[in-house]
Amino acid sequence: MKTNTFNGIKARLGGISRRDFMKYCSIMASSMGLSTGVAPQIAEAIADPAKRPPVIWLHGQECTGCTETLLRPSHPTLDALILDIISLDYHETLNVGAGHQAEAALQQSMKENAGKYVLVIEGAIPVKDNGIYCMIGGKTFLSMVEEAAAGAAAIIAIGSCAAWGGIPSADPNPTGATSAPVVLKGKTVVTIPGCPPNPYNFLSTVVYFLTFGKLPEIDEQGRPKFAYGRLIHENCERRPHFDAGRFAEKFGDDGHRQGWCLYKLGCKGPVTHANCPEILFNDVGGGTWPVGTGHPCFGCTEKGVGFNIPMFTQAEIQNPTPSAFKAPITADHPSPLTIQGAGLAGAAVGAIVGASAIAMKNLGSSSSSSDQSSKED
Repeated sequence: MKTNTFNGIKARLGGISRRDFMKYCSIMASSMGLSTGVAPQIAEAIADPAKRPPVIWLHGQECTGCTETLLRPSHPTLDALILDIISLDYHETLNVGAGHQAEAALQQSMKENAGKYVLVIEGAIPVKDNGIYCMIGGKTFLSMVEEAAAGAAAIIAIGSCAAWGGIPSADPNPTGATSAPVVLKGKTVVTIPGCPPNPYNFLSTVVYFLTFGKLPEIDEQGRPKFAYGRLIHENCERRPHFDAGRFAEKFGDDGHRQGWCLYKLGCKGPVTHANCPEILFNDVGGGTWPVGTGHPCFGCTEKGVGFNIPMFTQAEIQNPTPSAFKAPITADHPSPLTIQGAGLAGAAVGAIVGASAIAMKNLGSSSSSSDQSSKED
């Protein structure tokens, strides 16, 4: 990376060292499933102010949690993200201006950057009665999305509400709330589901687009495969207990206190694709995630699971997958697996394929015993 280019970002990012900046870019590459050899390319893309993509961020039916999650990362901080990595031209929560001034800025950005800006959609889109149930500046959210999408270089639906409807679309759905991919049928929409989604999945998607001039590889639901390509169950720190047949039966019991598997408490990790165990949430304090705090995953990143299956209902495991690491002999709670550790441990997967079958057998036996006891009672 050229010295003058780095000096520019050094000044903007608060005196970061070249070493730490390249380390950050290498980690970013790894998180996207890329070779660390592309780190210099990522560094050039981030450091060059001329490459900052204009971003138009629209809000529909949502709680603004997706925007709130952007306040949590420290690598980079929110101000570095919106002022140095991207150019946030319009965002209803973070706009400096308001009213006609803000709407004029939106129209100006779309006109001047036609075919170049990134459109980010947060929240579900109501379509019933021509979309009158969500309006901004006298316009329906539906019309704003359609107008902005027409000139966008890339479209990202952030959060479960925008990705597949989320809570607003739950029955009986009186406003006809639906997702961005449904409204923009025929256009490529990258979805970053989650309630809220991990901010680094959004950031990585933008950096990928910034670096390579194209969107990352996505699955059939539009999710980037680097972030949603594996089941949470595969790399969960409680997975060894699942394989060994050790389950918390209720909140606060001995198993729950010892960090045993939360499947019986309704954990949807076995049917939910996301990288939550690897990258965690909330940088301050070392990071955490729901299962790490003792609460079952409720499948917020998975269409048809989050907000559709009752929270404490057990998920139906149709395709048990092998763990990335062996079950311990003791019941001690293992440390969370890092991205690098997951890759190294993967070599041992073939030797432990039978673990899932054992766990399912134990789970079935336990459930049968419980059912029989209930009948006898």
